[in-house]
Amino acid sequence: MKTQMKTLVAVILGVPFIFIGVEHFLRPELFDVIVPAYLGFPRFWTLASGVVEVLLGIGIILPPWRRWAARFLAMFLVCVYLANLNMWLNDIPFNGMLLSQKAHVIRLMVQLVLISVVLWLAEWTGRTARKATETGHED
Repeated sequence: MKTQMKTLVAVILGVPFIFIGVEHFLRPELFDVIVPAYLGFPRFWTLASGVVEVLLGIGIILPPWRRWAARFLAMFLVCVYLANLNMWLNDIPFNGMLLSQKAHVIRLMVQLVLISVVLWLAEWTGRTARKATETGHED
């Protein structure tokens, strides 16, 4: 039952990541504007993050790759939050829409929930992680 639940959650998360990753190629200008200026080369970061989103979206759907893909996806979600934070701090609209302070806080909470769910898929939280570390069988 737990495996089936993880597969369902992985598909529910993976498919949107794949679609959003593809959007980075179809409409890169939407994403270019939210890349923090200090990173430089916004189109590079837009396309690179699109590739990563597609690959990690596929990876979490496929059971043999799920744990590793989910671990990388958790790190990726932390990194790409820089774009969301940039939108928030600099009042940058996304797709023509300027978010309110409340919407930015909600977006942050959603990001934290996504990271938590992905860490659960990675089996990298709580007792599972401690048990693997104690027995030396962390993979």
